Amino acid sequence: MKKVLIFLFSLLVLKSVSAQDKFFTKAGKIVFDATTPKSPENIDGVNKTVTCVLDTKTGNIQFAVLMKAFEFERALMQEHFNENYVESNKFPKTDFKGAIANATSVNYGKEGVYPVKVKGKMTLHGITKDVEADGKLSVKGGKIQVQSNFQLTLSDFGIDIPQLVADKVAKTAKITVDCLLDPLK
Repeated sequence: MKKVLIFLFSLLVLKSVSAQDKFFTKAGKIVFDATTPKSPENIDGVNKTVTCVLDTKTGNIQFAVLMKAFEFERALMQEHFNENYVESNKFPKTDFKGAIANATSVNYGKEGVYPVKVKGKMTLHGITKDVEADGKLSVKGGKIQVQSNFQLTLSDFGIDIPQLVADKVAKTAKITVDCLLDPLK
């Protein structure tokens, strides 16, 4: 009986240690900005329900983004984004699966800010492309913050800007990522 209890306790300890290798959020934030100098107003949407998982052992990182969760200042802009551009009824989710290319330079056991390069595959609007982005990873208080700014050329993902508004909507969108990850329990 004593051996069984020791074995069960060991399993629990191992499980809690391995769980600390994974960090997670369902409340990450991504900003999509397609504003140009000729835009009559900002063309930007914010999504605050981004799911992100980071495995600190492997450096693997994944994001899942529901397209309808982007909120724009004007309802009409949000409607155009969902119906005419990203076609969120047909392509409801965007995801990224990749890894931190320089993962060995990050010490997850030591608080600090680490520059990172992430490489992987993004699927947006039904098209999958290789994507690379620079960012920073901050370790503080047992949590990990993932941040990045990069650009996406919309036509690479089959998103066309109608000629009527071509000078008012950027062909390349600025993407800002900010996710605070907690240890996965």
